[in-house]
Amino acid sequence: MVEWSIARQVARLAVGSEELAELCLDLRELCAEMELHVAGCTQLELSAPAPRAELVSRREWAELNLAGLERMLDPVSERLDERLAFAGPLAGALRLGAGAMIAAEAGLVLGYVSQRVLGQYELSLLGAETPPRLVFVAPNLDRAVRELDVDARSFFGWIAIHELTHVFQFQGVPWLRDHLGGLTREYLATVDVKIRGDARGLPALPDLSRLVEAFRHGGLVALAQTRQQRELMERMNAAMAVVEGYSEYVMDALGERLLPSYEGLRDAMSRRRQSRSAPERILQRLLGLDLKLRQYEQGRSFCDLVVAREGMTGLNRVWSSPEALPSAAELGQPERWLERIRTRSLEPAL
Repeated sequence: MVEWSIARQVARLAVGSEELAELCLDLRELCAEMELHVAGCTQLELSAPAPRAELVSRREWAELNLAGLERMLDPVSERLDERLAFAGPLAGALRLGAGAMIAAEAGLVLGYVSQRVLGQYELSLLGAETPPRLVFVAPNLDRAVRELDVDARSFFGWIAIHELTHVFQFQGVPWLRDHLGGLTREYLATVDVKIRGDARGLPALPDLSRLVEAFRHGGLVALAQTRQQRELMERMNAAMAVVEGYSEYVMDALGERLLPSYEGLRDAMSRRRQSRSAPERILQRLLGLDLKLRQYEQGRSFCDLVVAREGMTGLNRVWSSPEALPSAAELGQPERWLERIRTRSLEPAL
């Protein structure tokens, strides 16, 4: 039902014009070099070779992620299509309007994000039929180096460490992909679109006061969420905070030791993440992108404290089983997680 061709057209418009960037070094060679160091730092072993690094344009990145989003939303789209079949004479118009609206929103979001993202370990959580990819958005890397005024090789190596850490997490922890995929499927199974009508049989508008209140507490992500959905989202957010915080820790631990011009990179990146105009900050909140920044910060604080107390071996206990992942409460109070792990026998899954 979703008009994905419209999504791609909107994404191309949102991306805008872009020039092909010629990076001043071989990113594949740099990733191969950094892979050895990431393996040593994380103490994780890959179950399959890491994907080769690819340089892509913003448009290519947006289309890659639209394909993943299409696979994820297809079940929800089918349920919405079934609902609209009972909408009477308005079914055709509602189906067309809803499909175009969802497509336009998806294209706008990914087109906007494509202008900021630097690299991505692209992995389908809902099936193994699509091989993972390790992609870097060339024009954004080039622009970031110029805007931040940093050494290109050190900056590219730093970003490569972050994305390679994700490779080791998902290809070195056997259960992680299936666990997050299971949570995603469970969440999507709860998503239902109800078509309500007014006294004349026309679709009714939502209660705007309720939408505003929900937005104030969690952005558009929080709208129309049931208690079950909020609990699932909380578990997914806690898990992803650990995934991102772990990568943030590794990129700084290795960057300080390996990169000749590491000093100042973290401050420069923090400034980049925070240097948004007021309209951009509003848009980020609307799209739920500020949640990503909170994941980085909260996950990093958790990992820093655990490593300070127990070392990398202690932190790696988060990968021993799904039950070892911290809860949302433990994420904010790592001492509680450490106490639980110390007093509970968990069989390693690695």
